Amino acid sequence: MSHRPLLIIITGPTASGKTALAVGLAEFLGTEIVSADSRQIYRDIPIGTAAPSADELARVRHHLVGQLGLDEYYSAVRFEEDALRILDGIWTRKSVALVCGGSMMYIDALTKGIDEMPTVSDTTRRYVLDMLDAHGLEGVLAQLRICDPDYYAQVDKANTRRVVHALEVSLQAGVPYSSLRTGAVRERPFDVVKFAIDWPREELFARINRRVDLMIDEGLEDEARRAFAKGNFNSLNTVGFKEMKMLIDGSADLEFVRARIAKNTRVYAKKQLTWLRRDSDVIWLDPANAMPTAMEVIRNAVSAR
Repeated sequence: MSHRPLLIIITGPTASGKTALAVGLAEFLGTEIVSADSRQIYRDIPIGTAAPSADELARVRHHLVGQLGLDEYYSAVRFEEDALRILDGIWTRKSVALVCGGSMMYIDALTKGIDEMPTVSDTTRRYVLDMLDAHGLEGVLAQLRICDPDYYAQVDKANTRRVVHALEVSLQAGVPYSSLRTGAVRERPFDVVKFAIDWPREELFARINRRVDLMIDEGLEDEARRAFAKGNFNSLNTVGFKEMKMLIDGSADLEFVRARIAKNTRVYAKKQLTWLRRDSDVIWLDPANAMPTAMEVIRNAVSAR
C-alpha cells in the first residue's frame, strides 16, 4: 500500500466547470486548493480571469489566487517551486490536496518537473518587453528566429508568453532556449489523480460564449480600463484584455470586442483540448455526473492505498 500523499488535479479547457468541481471536491475531502492558472495569480483582474468568487474563496482555502501585482513576473518555473512548497504544507495537515487550473504548462511543471533555466535578469526582461512594445510580437519572433531557429520552427507563434520567455532565456543563457529543454520527467513524492470534464465541443463553445457575455455584464470593460491605467503589463497580454485594449484605444466597438473575445477564447480552448488529449493520465468526466464519478474514483484511490 502507498503512504504517499495524494494530489487531485482538476484541469480542462476554459469554461468547462473546473472551479465548481474543485470547490465541491475540496469540501468533500476537507482540504485546500492550489490554483494552476497563470492569470488568476494576479490581483485586480478577477472578472477577466474568471477567478473563484468570494463565496468559493470563503468555502475553501485557495492558494496562488490574487497574490501578485500586475507588474510582477511569474512563470511555470516559479509555479513549480511555489506549488511544491504549498502542497508540502497542506500535506502536513491533510492527506489529500487539490490543484485546479487550465494552464497546462503549470500542470506539467508540477507533475513532471521543468527543465532548469537561467534566472532572467530584470535588464534582459525589460529589453525583451521593450522590443515587444516597440515592434510587436512579430519583432520578438524575428529575434527569436535568429537566436533559436529550432524553437522558432515549433513554437505557437500566437502565444506571446512562450515566445517572449524563449527569447529571454536565449539571450540570458547565451545559447538557444531549445538546447536547454531536455524533457526529462522528475520523480515526484506524491500520487496523482487527474480529472477533466468532457463537454461536447458545441456545448463547450456555448458555455464560453455565455461566460464572455457574463464577464462583460459584470464589468470587464471597467476592470480592463483600471488595469491598463496602471500600465501595459505582460500580465494583461491575454485573451479578454488584449481585445478590451482595442475598445479602450477606440479602434473597435463593444460588440466587435465581445465577438473577438469569444472567438479567441474558443481557439484557446481548442489548444487546451489538444494538449489534454495527449495525456493518457486524464480521467474524462461526463458533465452530467462529474462530481459523483470523481468522488467514487477518489474513494477507490484512497481505499487502495
